[in-house]
Amino acid sequence: MSVGDRIERLEPRERRLLAILASVFIGMLLLALPLGTSAMVSSRQSDNEELQRVIASIESGRARVRKAKTDHDALLQRYATPAPPLASMLAGFAKEVEIEIPESQDRASVPHGKRYEERSTKIVLRKVGMLALAKFMEKIETSHFPVLISQLNIRKRSTEPDSYDVDMTVSAYDRKADSKPEKAADSEEQPL
Repeated sequence: MSVGDRIERLEPRERRLLAILASVFIGMLLLALPLGTSAMVSSRQSDNEELQRVIASIESGRARVRKAKTDHDALLQRYATPAPPLASMLAGFAKEVEIEIPESQDRASVPHGKRYEERSTKIVLRKVGMLALAKFMEKIETSHFPVLISQLNIRKRSTEPDSYDVDMTVSAYDRKADSKPEKAADSEEQPL
């Protein structure tokens, strides 16, 4: 018995209900198809927007990584040449600005972490003018070495105008050379 024969055997009321059921099913199918398609397109569109945001963050991350690498290379370049002995360097600067350093005292080196070491020298300046002192400190600052004035004490001499006694500690920072790990060195020496 075929489907057509079965429908023919139904009463008119049952045929009408079957027709209503079929039209409701076809109507739901016609509505579900566009809604499903738009939901799928919307889902893929949100996935594409998320991928675009990720790609944009990666691109901006590249710029940050490039800047960090440039900063790191500049840091390594600054520490590539260690500062000369501080006492002789400061004496040269003082001679250029016509200041005399009557006392200087080198201090012991202090490690800063695993890679850096601080060397410092304490100097005393007597009867120095403020302009000469400022020029001297500028020479230290612009020396192109990792050197800084870590301590400064300026006392005005009461008897003379523009005359000061200065105690100053100047520090230089040296970067120790990177050492290769021993395992990597051993593996390079062994033939394959």
